[in-house]
Amino acid sequence: MLHLISGGARSGKSRHAETLALAHAGPVVYLATAACDAADAEFAARVAHHRARRPAHWGCVETGAGLADALATHAAPDTLLLVDCMTMWLMHFVDEDGLGQPWPEARARLLATLAGLPGTLLLVTNEIGWGVVPLGAATRAFVDELGRLNQDLAARADRVSLVACGLPLVLKGEGA
Repeated sequence: MLHLISGGARSGKSRHAETLALAHAGPVVYLATAACDAADAEFAARVAHHRARRPAHWGCVETGAGLADALATHAAPDTLLLVDCMTMWLMHFVDEDGLGQPWPEARARLLATLAGLPGTLLLVTNEIGWGVVPLGAATRAFVDELGRLNQDLAARADRVSLVACGLPLVLKGEGA
């Protein structure tokens, strides 16, 4: 079962995913995709806040760019994998010119991996294309590519939720 959970910054999407994971009867593995730069104190505080909310018995894997491998390694019929988040995973492929060459292969590999995974998968992502057109070609390319990735993930998902103000709205699947 694949559930895509999208929303804006600080919308409550991660908390919603964590609440769903807490209700899971089997093992939970949190797949963290962000690269935490110690020089960025504000972002390090965000990561620490997420860590503090997670139960100690959940597994945690820092995937870096290797999300497809981590999914394949940790998926099991009784296991829930919570990926937080797809936006930070995409950041691993950004260079000074926009999205670097490894991106198309990594994207294709991820989408292919999703097709055969056992268990439950919660994917958290950002909905960032609702504002003005961003300045700079690299930023526009990132926003465009995340939008395309989110569309492809939603097409493969059994359930899609949009979280706003901490409230989930089911867009696809049971309850839609």
